[in-house]
Amino acid sequence: MGRKRSHTSGSSQRPRLWGRHAVEAALANPKREIVRAWATREAAADLPKGLPVTLADVADLGRLVARDAPHQGLVIEVEPLPDVWLDELLTDAPERAVLLVLDQVTDPHNVGAIMRSAVAFGAIGIVTQDRHSPVEGGVLAKAASGALEMLPWARVVNLARALDDIAEAGFWRVGLDGDAETDIASALGPARVALVLGAEGTGLRPNTAEHCDALARLPMTGKIESLNVSNAAAVALYAAAAH
Repeated sequence: MGRKRSHTSGSSQRPRLWGRHAVEAALANPKREIVRAWATREAAADLPKGLPVTLADVADLGRLVARDAPHQGLVIEVEPLPDVWLDELLTDAPERAVLLVLDQVTDPHNVGAIMRSAVAFGAIGIVTQDRHSPVEGGVLAKAASGALEMLPWARVVNLARALDDIAEAGFWRVGLDGDAETDIASALGPARVALVLGAEGTGLRPNTAEHCDALARLPMTGKIESLNVSNAAAVALYAAAAH
């Protein structure tokens, strides 16, 4: 139900992560293998003892990361996290569960922010397409503020087939659509819910919408046409958690 991921930031297909929250979360994750670490002398004082660290100044660290990235004096190179398979995620799901499904949301800032909200509201995981989602890297990890290390992330080849599998596991699939007649509170029914969100601008693709049990809109006043996808995800997650 998934495939191996590709990682283009860092060296030898290894991502580089930066920023205090992202680095500290990676160091605390037993599934994460740290390959190399760089830090300013001040930031290195807070790192675990025994971790090999190359001391560097701020300018040197800036050359290791994306342009103008707020590294906060910390950069690490890591091995990618182990693959998460959708069937394992569904098999381990509790009786009450919220799962997030992203339909070609490609901006790493948005996906990272969505991960952060997902962890905050207790989602069991996130599902994306393998070829139409961002790589596991520093920009996403910084936006996720540690959530990348906490939230199971299943990548699948065929999203429609994955949604069928999700339904078979007892999840009620609710697609967010600004033109839907039903609001999110009314669309939420069974204890297991999969929230399906599309990319900004294009929204859910027709084939994805057809694989949802219900389409729902957020209860907005109409003064603002739409929300950023990460903000919409946060509102929908809150609604599902409070249901």
